[in-house]
Amino acid sequence: MTAMQPLVWDIPGGIHPPERKELSNRTPIRPAPLPKRLVLPLNQHIGAPAEPVVSVGERVLKGQLIAAANGFVSVPVHAPTSGIISFIGPQPYPHVSGMLAAAIVIDSDGLDRWCALTPCPDYRHLQNSSLLELIRQAGIGGLGGAGFPTAVKLNARPTQKIHTLVINGTECEPYITADDLLMRERTQQLISGIDILAQLIQPDQVLIGVEDNKPEAIAALRAALSERSYQLRVFPTKYPSGGEKQLIQILTGVEVPSGGLPADIGILCQNVGTCKAIHDAVILGQPLISRITTLTGEALARPMNVEVLFGTPVGELLEFAGLDRSKLNRLIMGGPMMGFSLPDFDVPLIKTTNCLLAATSAELPPPPPAMPCIRCGECAEVCPANLLPQQLHFFALGQEHEQLKAHNLFDCIECGACAYVCPSSIPLVQYYRAAKGEIRDLEQKQLKAEHSKQRFELRQERLRRAEEQKEAERKARTEKAVRAKAAQAEAPASTADGAHAAKPAGLSDELKKLKIEASMAQVALKKAEKQLAAHATPEMQAQVDQLRSAATTAQQALDAAMAASPPAAAAPALDDGALKKAKIDAAMLRAQLRKLDKLEAPDDDQQAELARLRQQLEAAEQALTSLQSQAVPPAKPADDGALKKAKIELAMKRAELRKAEKAGNDDAELSSLRDALAQAEQALHAAEAASGKPAPTPLRTDKQPSDDATRTLKTEVAFARADLRKLERDESSAADALAQARQRLEQAEQKLQEHAG
Repeated sequence: MTAMQPLVWDIPGGIHPPERKELSNRTPIRPAPLPKRLVLPLNQHIGAPAEPVVSVGERVLKGQLIAAANGFVSVPVHAPTSGIISFIGPQPYPHVSGMLAAAIVIDSDGLDRWCALTPCPDYRHLQNSSLLELIRQAGIGGLGGAGFPTAVKLNARPTQKIHTLVINGTECEPYITADDLLMRERTQQLISGIDILAQLIQPDQVLIGVEDNKPEAIAALRAALSERSYQLRVFPTKYPSGGEKQLIQILTGVEVPSGGLPADIGILCQNVGTCKAIHDAVILGQPLISRITTLTGEALARPMNVEVLFGTPVGELLEFAGLDRSKLNRLIMGGPMMGFSLPDFDVPLIKTTNCLLAATSAELPPPPPAMPCIRCGECAEVCPANLLPQQLHFFALGQEHEQLKAHNLFDCIECGACAYVCPSSIPLVQYYRAAKGEIRDLEQKQLKAEHSKQRFELRQERLRRAEEQKEAERKARTEKAVRAKAAQAEAPASTADGAHAAKPAGLSDELKKLKIEASMAQVALKKAEKQLAAHATPEMQAQVDQLRSAATTAQQALDAAMAASPPAAAAPALDDGALKKAKIDAAMLRAQLRKLDKLEAPDDDQQAELARLRQQLEAAEQALTSLQSQAVPPAKPADDGALKKAKIELAMKRAELRKAEKAGNDDAELSSLRDALAQAEQALHAAEAASGKPAPTPLRTDKQPSDDATRTLKTEVAFARADLRKLERDESSAADALAQARQRLEQAEQKLQEHAG
């Protein structure tokens, strides 16, 4: 192990604000008291919020999964203690706006009982995928920044070789000492977590970066690294050397490209707190449910570092550290440079909370009112990303988004160094944050608009192709009709006469015209009668009389033509089954065609299928039209009404007799009802004889109740027959499938016959 690496680089800019770390780095880490109520937000990280897997009233144990990751960039949430789920819904969230966010509330039972854990101390035999899954399921996000899911970061570049693993122990923000105390007191767990990362990544070198203002942590790390090849790099204190890109530049001399990630140049950076959490997840089997947090500021009587459960209310922690509310001026989550003010004490501590700063007005006085920029250039001198803060400020004021992107606004790490040195007290970082948000919103809207435009254009193209296809089909039908008409005109008269004689009888054009005229006259008459009923006037009455006369004349002309038309009476009867089948085939083809027409961007196979279906539909409609032209409604018996009446009368007499028999009426009344039933039966026979229909053949069967086996066999026969018919109707059915369906039906019928016999 190289005890001290002399070769370190520097970053541009940077500042040296008062560190004030001595407030909280003089006492050891203390456990925070167990709260009675924990509030666990479902989104404590960058990415999609977790999805609850528990319900209100459910009892949970410490370490139990209560919300699962909802997507690739997401992490699960676990119960920090044992208790009962009392609420799931909006709760206060640590944000400067005082917003509410979805959360799970646990009422602690005070027992702090763990669920069953699965430690894996011998992790070196595990596959990388299994090791990565342990980290993912433990709910670990980056504990030194915005909380990016660690498993995603470790798997961000599966094809990119990571040659350098950087461990960030810088902690450059003033006041915060959580990582300092962790490196001092949890050194072995930290080194064990680095070992797991090295096993997973297999880097060529491991660099641990620490500022020189942490002598105790440096000494502890040197002692722990005596048997390892990891390199400890100590460098001068300067803010913001703890930024990921800045630390990589200090340790390696390589600059991360603008808009790029460290993985793009083969480097991966992890915080020391994240390494300790990885040790707990793999070696101990414990999910991430707590962290070390700094409680500091002159409004606290006992500044310290505590290991605190996630979901603990901020107010309880501050009371534990001796908060004097009369001195408190601002409560900041994070440090004074990059933290944000909390609106109240009810918000919970989350995975990214590394510090709570209770500052007095003398300690952090409110900034004076902003004044115009004097173009001094000091902001550019201290910018660690080599940006032009003054130009960015002007572009942000003018909402010149293209200029902002051209001047690399998104390379700004929002460290606040420019605002710290600004003599005009301009809150530059606030302008940059607002401009970034506006640009992201506009890009999202542009993306949605472009997507909508593409969908619209694809739909228009699809409709255009469909219209062209329909037009081509219409032209083809027209040409076909023209050719058929020309062929008929060119045929010899004798052939035409023979064809006319052989043509199936149907309605003539003149007869069709008379039917249409009679129907239109009736419609006009009914419409006029309705108007007359609403507004009775002599003019309207005269119009109705005229229309009634015209309708009568049209109906008489139609009746006379029908009586004089011999083919109408001699029209052949149509097979109802063939007509029904033709209608069903056409309807099914229309349904399939509509379903494919709804596709916005059909591929070549779907286009071919559309063309095939249109051809089949055209043939089916022609066949249906031909069958419908031959259809002649069956003659209705003249005495059909008398037959129905006789059947109804017989049914009523039979029902009266059964009712009287059940009621136990006397014999005289029953005899009278039986006579009436006999008379009704005779009347029915007479009506059947008069109707001209064949008399029904009486068939008496001895009905026996069927057993369960018979019903089961009959059901199987019915299902087999239905499946066979379905396959027979489908032209694309395979021959093997039809053969199997027929065999299944034969076997079912044979079993039924054997059982009945």
